[in-house]
Amino acid sequence: MIRWIIVIFLALVLISWFSPLLQKLGFGKLPGDLRFKLFGREIFVPLTTTILLSIVASIIAKYL
Repeated sequence: MIRWIIVIFLALVLISWFSPLLQKLGFGKLPGDLRFKLFGREIFVPLTTTILLSIVASIIAKYL
């Protein structure tokens, strides 16, 4: 269980790091991606993007 939490956390961190590139491709602006300001900092939670990318990764993993 803890392993999956770590994997999900790392996936969110990687998506946050690559968010400028992903935004150029259209990711990060999908309905369900949360972006809000808290204490002067912008926080981005890419829920829909994460689900979409995990579906793509699952399809690729299934056929490889």
